Amino acid sequence: MPAAPADVLSKLFDVRGTRVVVTGAAAGLGFAMAEVLAECGARVTLADIHEERLAASTERLAERGCDVRGVVTDVRDEDAVDALVGGVVAEQGGVDVVFANAGLASVPGFGVDGGQTLATLERSDWDKVLDVNLTGVIHTMRSAARAMTEQGSGRIVVTASNAGLRVEPLVCYGYAASKAAVIHVVRQAALELAPHGVLVNAICPGPFYGTLIGGGVTENPSEELKEMWKTLIPLGRMAHPDELKGLVVLLASSASSFMTGAAFVVDGGSLVQA
Repeated sequence: MPAAPADVLSKLFDVRGTRVVVTGAAAGLGFAMAEVLAECGARVTLADIHEERLAASTERLAERGCDVRGVVTDVRDEDAVDALVGGVVAEQGGVDVVFANAGLASVPGFGVDGGQTLATLERSDWDKVLDVNLTGVIHTMRSAARAMTEQGSGRIVVTASNAGLRVEPLVCYGYAASKAAVIHVVRQAALELAPHGVLVNAICPGPFYGTLIGGGVTENPSEELKEMWKTLIPLGRMAHPDELKGLVVLLASSASSFMTGAAFVVDGGSLVQA
C-alpha cells in the first residue's frame, strides 16, 4: 500500500532541526519566514537591527516552545554579518538555510504624489537604500556561502521584489535598482555555488500587508490604497504574510532540492498583467 499522504508530505517538507538564519526577522515577511520554520521545528536565528522589536518577536516564538534566538545585526556591517553566521556555525555545528531578507524603501516613487523623481533623487537616499538592499544582501550571501561551501551543502534565499522584474512607479529608484540587481546576483551565485551543493534562489513578493510599499509600512493600509491594489492586482487584493509561508517551507526543505537560480514571484498575478 502507498504511504499515507500525511507521511509523504511530512518527509518531503520536513525542516525539523534545520539550522536557519533570517535577517530582517523582527517584523513583516521576515518574521513570517522565521515563524513558519520555527513552528515546523527548525532552529531559527532571527536577526534585525531593531533591538526591542527583535527581542519581542523572538520571545513571542520562544513562548510557543520554538527553538529560537535573536541577534541584533546591521547587515550593512560585514563584520556583524560574519559574526552572525559564524556564531550559528560555532554553536550549532553548521548552517543550513540563510534568508537574506533585510531591506528598506526610504521614500515613495513617482507614482505617489510628492514621490521621488529622477530630478529630485538625493544621493544620500540612493546610498541608504542600496547599502541595505544590495550591499547588505551581498554581505549576507557571502557569509552564508563561505560556511556552506566548506560544509558542502546549504540554501541561500534572497528577498527581492516583483519591482525588480517590472516597472513599479510606487517605489523609489534605489529600491527598484537594488531589487533588480539582487535577482541577477542570485542567478550568478547559483551558477558559482551549484558545484558545492549550495542552492540560491530569490523570492519576489508583490504587495503584502506589513511590507514596504511607496516608502511606508503597510500594516494598516488606507482604504484608498486597498482600492488601488484591487485595480492593479488580478486577484484584487493585497496579501497577508502567511501567504508566503508555503514557499518559505518549500525552499528550506528537500522538496526544492533541484531548484536553484530561480526568482519565485508571489504577487497575485500583477507581473503577468504588467
